[in-house]
Amino acid sequence: MTLPVPDFFEPRRVGEVYVERAARIALEAEDFAKRHSIKPAGQDRFKIAAFGIDVQVGFCAPGASLFVPGAAEDSERTLRWLYGNLDRITGLCFSMDTHRVFQIFHPSWWVDSNGQHPAPFTPIFAEEVRAGKWMPIAHPVESLEYTKKLEASGKYVLTIWPYHTLLGGVSHALLPSVMEAALFHSLVRKRQTHFETKGTHALTENYSVLSPEVTELGGQPVGGFNTSFFKMLMEYDRIYVFGQAKSHCVLSTLADIRDHIRSTDPGLADKVWILEDAMSPVPPPPIDPLPAALDFPRIADQAIEELRRAGMHVVKTTEEVRP
Repeated sequence: MTLPVPDFFEPRRVGEVYVERAARIALEAEDFAKRHSIKPAGQDRFKIAAFGIDVQVGFCAPGASLFVPGAAEDSERTLRWLYGNLDRITGLCFSMDTHRVFQIFHPSWWVDSNGQHPAPFTPIFAEEVRAGKWMPIAHPVESLEYTKKLEASGKYVLTIWPYHTLLGGVSHALLPSVMEAALFHSLVRKRQTHFETKGTHALTENYSVLSPEVTELGGQPVGGFNTSFFKMLMEYDRIYVFGQAKSHCVLSTLADIRDHIRSTDPGLADKVWILEDAMSPVPPPPIDPLPAALDFPRIADQAIEELRRAGMHVVKTTEEVRP
């Protein structure tokens, strides 16, 4: 049996940007816990994590620079699921995409022969960098190496993204309606929410919460696998995964989890439950013909099926959560 949504929850405001109402939520949380006889999370015998990937203003609020179409609706479904299963969800974990202005995937990093920066969603191929069509403002050797290694991975080519989730800016924050749910869960279940930052290194992208797309440039490490966070997740008996975008950060994180599980303990795949109606792909760029590597919805759908075959569960927010 699912719990009711709290009184402060306003579905029409899910995608809005506002200051979270912490004081009101704290008052309601105490009453809610008593009324529904909800125990502290520390007493859970079967421990369930809800792992939200990049559920931030920059991706989930309509009008944000990198808004993912469908993200607001995904967030509403997620919130109803979170509130309905509050007494069964032991812990909340959120990744936070965290960037600065000068990073290899932002327009500021590249110029053409006229000194013009690439428009957002411009793909930059290694051959174009080698030929001088696009030139980095710094680290030319590493920038070329990065584009080559990224293409060789077979997952992505370097895409120029709009400035997004900039550290210190509003777009970096958790979507306020989701932040309120995190506050409510913490207060009702007496459990601190965990936040994991990613994406701060200037010379590599960090779609995955667990590792960057390229780990070494010029013989120097630029990142590695986040073993401590992986271990923290796997301490739970089940991990529900949701967030944005299905084709990028969610997909890359799940792929890293799958690969690490395969090399350590394949049975752990059974712990991962993907909430497929709580995530949306980045739309493909308006390029004709569209390169297969940029057909993000197709890439996402195929990858989710592969993850299912790898032993992970693919479910919807409407399905009952049973330990």
